[in-house]
Amino acid sequence: MFWFFNLLYAFWLLHLFLSTILYIMLNRKEPPPIHDAVEFNLTLKPYEKYVLRNGVDVYAINAGAEDVVLVDCVYYAGNWFEEKNLVAASTNYLLKNGTTNRTAFQINEHFEYYGSYLNRSCFNETATLTLHSLSKHLPHLLPVMKEILTDSVFPEHELDTYKQNMKQQLNVNLKKSDFVAGRLIDVYLYGEEHPYGKFTKFEDFDAIHKEQLLDFYRQYYLNGKFIIFVAGKLPENIFQLLDDSFGDLTNSPVSVSPIASQPAEEKKYRVINDPSGVQGAIRMATPFPNRHHPDFMKVQVLNNLFGGFFGSRLMSNIRENKGYTYGIFSYLQNHIHQSAWVISTEAGRDVCEATVKEVYHEMKRLREGFIGEEELLLVRNYMMGIILGDLDGPFQIINRWKNIILNDLDGTYFYDQINTIKQVSAEELQQLAQKYLHPENFYELVVV
Repeated sequence: MFWFFNLLYAFWLLHLFLSTILYIMLNRKEPPPIHDAVEFNLTLKPYEKYVLRNGVDVYAINAGAEDVVLVDCVYYAGNWFEEKNLVAASTNYLLKNGTTNRTAFQINEHFEYYGSYLNRSCFNETATLTLHSLSKHLPHLLPVMKEILTDSVFPEHELDTYKQNMKQQLNVNLKKSDFVAGRLIDVYLYGEEHPYGKFTKFEDFDAIHKEQLLDFYRQYYLNGKFIIFVAGKLPENIFQLLDDSFGDLTNSPVSVSPIASQPAEEKKYRVINDPSGVQGAIRMATPFPNRHHPDFMKVQVLNNLFGGFFGSRLMSNIRENKGYTYGIFSYLQNHIHQSAWVISTEAGRDVCEATVKEVYHEMKRLREGFIGEEELLLVRNYMMGIILGDLDGPFQIINRWKNIILNDLDGTYFYDQINTIKQVSAEELQQLAQKYLHPENFYELVVV
C-alpha cells in the first residue's frame, strides 16, 4: 500500500507544479485583450447548388449541430403580378387551407404531428411556402408540401373566414396612427397603383372571388417559376428527396419587368387619424436607388450613423437629449427594383413638429459638420456585429444568400460590403450626406 500513497503524492506534486506554472504565465492584473469587430475577417459559407430535373435551382447550406432543416420554396408570385389588389396575398395565404383530399384542419394536423411548422408569406415580387422540420421527417412532409403547391382548392368557407378575419384586423389597425403612416408614405413615394405603394381597403376583400385566386394559382404556382433554398443538418439524400417531390413540377420562365413609379407632387402632409390621440406617427422618406447603385453600400454606413441603431445621432438627440420619443430609426427599404431612405418614429402629439425639425437639424450636421473617428468606429463595429450575428447558424446563412440571389447579386457583394464598412472614410460619408440629405428631397408625413 505504501507505493500507492507515494504515487498519489507524486500526482499531487505534479498538479501543484503545473498550477504554479500556469499562474505565473497568466497576468491576472490585466484583463484579456478586447478586439474590435472590424478586426474580424468574416466569411460567408458558400452554398451547394443542385438543379432538379425540371430545371429548378436548389441552393443548400449544410451546417449546424441539430437535426433540423429549413425548406423554402420561393415562387415569383408576389403582388407585382396581380391584376387586382390582394389577389396575390390572398392566394398565398389560403394555399394551406385545403386540397382535394385534405381539409385545412387535416393539413395543419399532419405538420403538427411531426413537430414541424409550415408557413407562407407574400411579398412584392415573390411569395414563399416555408417548412421548418426535423431532418428525419422530410419524407413524410415534402409530399404534402407538393400536394399544397399542386392541388389547393381554395374552399369557399375558408375564403369567407379569411375575408372576415382580415377585415376585422384592418379595422383595428386603421385606428393606429403608425399603421396609417406606413401605408401613406409608400403611396407618396411610389404611387397607389405601384406594387410598392398598394395598400388594402375593405372593398378589396369584398371584391375577391374564388375564381380569381384559382386563376392566379394556376398561372404563378402550377405553371410558374420557383427556386428552393434549404439549410440545416441536411440528410445525405436531400437532393433526391427534393427531386422526388418537386422535380416534376412546372418551372416556366417569369420576367419581373420594372414598373414606373408615380411619386406624389406634394411633399408635406398632415393627417388627422384620431382627434383624441396623444401620440403621432412620423414618416420622412426620399426615393433611393437599389442595391446595384454604387452609393448603396456607403449610404448604409451613413444611414447607421444617422439613425440606424440605438447609438445613432437621431436617437442621441431626439430620444436621449430631447425626450420626444422612445425610439427613432432610419433605414433603406429592402426592395429589388427601387428603394427609399425612410425615417420612422412616434412622438407625443405636441412635439411632432419639433421632432421633424430636429431630424432636419441632424441632416444639416452631417452635411456640414465633422464625423469623428471614434463615432465612425462605433458604427463600423455595430455593423460588423450585426453581420456576425447573421452568420450564426445555417438558417441565417441561407437567408443572407437568399437576399443576395433574389436581388440578382453574387457572393462578391458580401465581401464588398465588409470592405466598405471597414474602409469608407468620414469625408466620403459627408459627401454622400451633401448629395442625399436635403430637406427638399424628403416626403414629410405626420399622422396624429
